Amino acid sequence: MLKFAVVAYKRPGFTAEEFLRYFESVHAPLARKLPGLRKYVRNVVAPDVKRKHPGWDLIVELYFDDRESMEAAWASPEGRAATDDFRACVDLERTTWSVVDEHIEIAPPRPPAS
Repeated sequence: MLKFAVVAYKRPGFTAEEFLRYFESVHAPLARKLPGLRKYVRNVVAPDVKRKHPGWDLIVELYFDDRESMEAAWASPEGRAATDDFRACVDLERTTWSVVDEHIEIAPPRPPAS
């Protein structure tokens, strides 16, 4: 399976709440219509008083069977609609995206507490 990851920054003028509301109610439904999309994950920055905000607002993961199905999805009417809408809510100067290799590692089990 192929994963396409997007590190998104909200457009200037959007509050964090406005950006997430728009993304979840307008953009995400368009993205979920991409032909061949196998999995769609949105990772939203959670409040954390012990760590500095990372600067980005959202990481999106889109999974496809392979590169050909991903490129076909972007070239489709649904892909063009999602791409056009993406410009309405993200700062394209800072937002980045890439095909990535996902390596899943599972931590060894912890010994039982004594």
